Amino acid sequence: MSKFLHTMLRVGNLDRSVKFYCDLLDMKELRRRDVPDGKYTLCFLGYGEGNAEGQGEIELTYNYGVEKYEVGTGFGHLAVGLPDVAAACEKVRAGGGKVTREAGPVKFGTTIIAFVEDPDGYKIELIQR
Repeated sequence: MSKFLHTMLRVGNLDRSVKFYCDLLDMKELRRRDVPDGKYTLCFLGYGEGNAEGQGEIELTYNYGVEKYEVGTGFGHLAVGLPDVAAACEKVRAGGGKVTREAGPVKFGTTIIAFVEDPDGYKIELIQR
């Protein structure tokens, strides 16, 4: 059986990014692998336990000495389902994060969404579930 495994994001400060996703979006650090010979560290985050539940993960990749990346125009956003999007926005804001679209219904629909940015500028859509 095939399943989605992860999305990889390059980050400029691994600890700062892990703190954002874990403290503000309630993800868990599932595993980490430092590769000194390759000069990079991988850190996998998610809501499941090691993808045992078939949930996708985020792989944060830190390349030693690289502090910033251009997000580019091809990447859109990550999407996270949460029970209370407005509360999540407040938590992100209180934690120093950036809310770029406040919680409210999607245009021409009723689903409650919001958008936030992580410390590297990646957009995350919050969808009320």
